[in-house]
Amino acid sequence: MSFQSYLDNIEARTGLTPREFVALADERGFGPGTKAAPIVDWLAADYGLGRGHAMALVHVITKGPQISAKHVDSGGTHSDPSDTLWLDGAATNPHR
Repeated sequence: MSFQSYLDNIEARTGLTPREFVALADERGFGPGTKAAPIVDWLAADYGLGRGHAMALVHVITKGPQISAKHVDSGGTHSDPSDTLWLDGAATNPHR
């Protein structure tokens, strides 16, 4: 599953876009420099997200939407069409 697919699945399950999760995380004091564990625990407790999906949001919350170029059109399981993740909802994603 691509990185973007994880984010799109989270939106489908929760009704919240990745950008909305970033805002909620910011309200809780999570952001750059935050360790993964407290974010994963929050996402599991409040939204029922498993570790894989939670870790996709951890990346976006702590590092922003940029991903490594090695994942762009790599042909692998986690291949994405762009090195920038779309945070504003699957329906508005220009790469879909």
